[in-house]
Amino acid sequence: MKVHRNVSPRQEVLNERALYTAILTLETVDEVRAFFRDLCTPAELQAMADRWAVVTLLGEQLPYREIQRQTGVSVTTIGRVARYLGAGHGGYALAAAQLRGAGRR
Repeated sequence: MKVHRNVSPRQEVLNERALYTAILTLETVDEVRAFFRDLCTPAELQAMADRWAVVTLLGEQLPYREIQRQTGVSVTTIGRVARYLGAGHGGYALAAAQLRGAGRR
C-alpha cells in the first residue's frame, strides 16, 4: 500500500518517466543488474524475477500448478501475471516477443 506523500500526480508521472529513461541508458545486463540491485531490495528483485519466470512458463502453456511447482510462486500471483499478460498494458507480451525475436537472429 502506498503511503500518502505530498507529490503531485504530475510529479509522480515525471519521476516515473525519469526512472524509465535512466533504465534506457543502460547498455549491458551487468549495468542493469547493478542498477536494479541499488534500486530494489532483494525481496523486490526476487518478486520481479519470479513474475518474469511465470511469464516465460505461461508462454510454454504450462498449467498453473506446474508453474507453481517449478517456481514456488503462488497460484494467485500466477493468475495475476496471466491476467496482465492477457489484458494489461502489453509490457510482458512485448518483452517476451522481443526476446523470442532476439533468439532467432
